[in-house]
Amino acid sequence: MNNTTLEIGKLLPIIAPLLVVQLLLVITAVVALTKAEHTRGPKWMWVLIILFVNLIGPVAFFIFGRRNP
Repeated sequence: MNNTTLEIGKLLPIIAPLLVVQLLLVITAVVALTKAEHTRGPKWMWVLIILFVNLIGPVAFFIFGRRNP
């Protein structure tokens, strides 16, 4: 094998924590979105942002999407 290719076994310890953090952020953001009465923009838009904009989508919802009544 070529020395420049990375093996899955070496990448997994690096990628696994990032995937866990991403999953927790998505779940937390979706739960918060369903409980929120008021948001900045329609809820369907925030669902799309949370699900499809990796790592930044849930953070963006917590910073910009929630609104206090």
